[in-house]
Order: sequence, then structure tokens, then C-alpha cells
Amino acid sequence: MNSDTFRPFADQQIMIIGDVMIDAYMWGEVTRISPEAPVPVVSIHRREKRLGGAANVALNLLALGCTPIVCTVLGNDDAGRDCLQLMYAHNIDRRGIVQSYDRMTTVKSRVIGNNSHIVRVDEETTSPLSEADATALIERVDVTLRTSHIDAIIFQDYDKGCITPQIIDEVTAMAKRRDILTTVDPKHRNFLHYHDVSLFKPNLKELREGLNIDVEDHTPEALKASLDRAAALLHERQHIERVCITLSNRGLYACDFRTSPAQSFLLPAQLRTIADVSGAGDTVISVATSLLASGVDLPDAMHAANMAGGIVCEQVGVVPIDRARLLSELSKENPALWHRD
Repeated sequence: MNSDTFRPFADQQIMIIGDVMIDAYMWGEVTRISPEAPVPVVSIHRREKRLGGAANVALNLLALGCTPIVCTVLGNDDAGRDCLQLMYAHNIDRRGIVQSYDRMTTVKSRVIGNNSHIVRVDEETTSPLSEADATALIERVDVTLRTSHIDAIIFQDYDKGCITPQIIDEVTAMAKRRDILTTVDPKHRNFLHYHDVSLFKPNLKELREGLNIDVEDHTPEALKASLDRAAALLHERQHIERVCITLSNRGLYACDFRTSPAQSFLLPAQLRTIADVSGAGDTVISVATSLLASGVDLPDAMHAANMAGGIVCEQVGVVPIDRARLLSELSKENPALWHRD
């Protein structure tokens, strides 16, 4: 890659397939404990609705300078209309949206008191898409791929039912025919259904549950050896090219099977003041996908994604990455590669 001409995240169209939801917030102050039960009483002074789930990936990509195209099924309900209005307000491409009378739109409501996350209330349907809704979504994806240049496809799975084995199989086949990068942020239900993808990014809990394995983590050396075995298993069973495993406060692991022998590494977590880890995975997959689609090598892409995930954890609530801050921090370390623009 020519670092003189490389501009991170620029001019990319990236498709996101997955569960879109509303992140609702009630902000207030806690001044006493309820006389009815040993719980805080929150006096609400502000309410807010934000795009969440796969739409938060779109917001991250938008903040990076990419053009996101969201493909999902929303309920034909008030929350679904809120999603569409918020996408319109953010100028997010909505051509891949299907609305269904058979589903409700997921809403996650968080109560924040004195800047602390107190409780979350979920309203959702988690059953798989109906055959009609799945067919309609696949048709939207197919039309978009036939009429637009797409640099990468992200499967952003939250186990809410929007991604099914049929959708995984048909979309990955479409991408393979067009040589489009495919990345996955998986959950348990479809964990073993993803085959022939470019990057697979579970967290440690999802890896343990998805492969039904134990991961030794009493030392960094034991952790890396255990993750090497798990990554090799994913490559052998599901023909995955690159594996990234997020490790919370222990950082990030990655392995590239396109090299011979496979190359793997651990990146430590950066020392930061953590306020809220919500949405960090969305940021990691967004940054990693965009950079890999640009031709950045895996170590540099993972380092940037690891840094971006740490940055968003410094703020309360689900927030997209600040592109200027990310590039500023990266350019301090490697000005020859990362440009501040």
C-alpha cells in the first residue's frame, strides 16, 4: 500500500445486514432510595432515542467517512417509524429496509442516574424471520449488489432473528461471486452457520459458547495458545480467513490464515477511563471492516480497531467513534501511515 495516497475510510460503500433497534435513554438524578423496595428512585429530566444495533454500525461507518447501506427487517410499528426517521435525519441509505407486520421493532430502554447505568428494559421479538420477510430482505440485498458498488458486507448479528442461515448462505454466495469482503460480528444462534467469510469477530464469551470450549486464560501465553487452537478450529470447520476475538479489558486477539503458516497476535487493552462498554463491538467491526476493505494489513487494522473500541468506552451510552480523534491518536504512533485530515 502506498501511504502517500492512502486515505483511511474514504469513499467506501459498506452494506450492513442485521438487527436494527432503538436505543432509548432516560437521563436523571438519583436522590433517594425507594420506600417500596431497595432500589434507587430516578427523577427523569431528559429522554433520547438513538439508532442502535446494526444501525449503530452504520453510524460508526458514517462517522468514519464511509457510506453505509442498512439492510434489515423492521416492524411496521411506531419504533420502526422512529428508526426510519432517525436514519433519514442521519442521511443513512434506507433502500435495504423491509417493514413487516409480523414483527416488532426492538427497543432497548436504559435508565441513567447520576451518569451511571442503572437498568435496561428490552422490548423485542427474537424469532427468526418469516419465509416471506427473509425472501424480501434477500431481494433487497441482491438488487443493491447488482446496482451499486459495495466494498464490504458486515453481518451484525444480535440474535434477534433478522439474520437466518438462509440469508447467511445466499448473501455470502453473492459476495463471493463479486469478490466482496465479508465480516461477521456473531451471536450464539448462528455462530456455526457462517462459512467462507473474510473476518469473524466474536468476543470471548461468544467464542466459548459458540464452539462449546474452555479457554485457558491464567497467563497471556496460555490465553494465546488456547485462542490459537480455537481460531484454527474455526478455520478448519468454517473456512474463515481471519479471526478476531475481542477480550474486553485484556485487549484483542487476531489470526490470519491467508498466510502460511498462520500468523496470530495479542494486542493489549489500552489504559483508559472506562465509562460504558456498550457499542464497543460495533465500533471495532466498523473500523476493522473499512480498513481491511482498503487493503490495510491485519495487524494495523486490528490495532486501529482496538484503539477505536477503547475510545468509545470513555463515554456513557452507545456512541459512534470520533474519526478525527482516532486518526489523531493513530498518527502520533505511525504518521507515515495514518493521515490527520
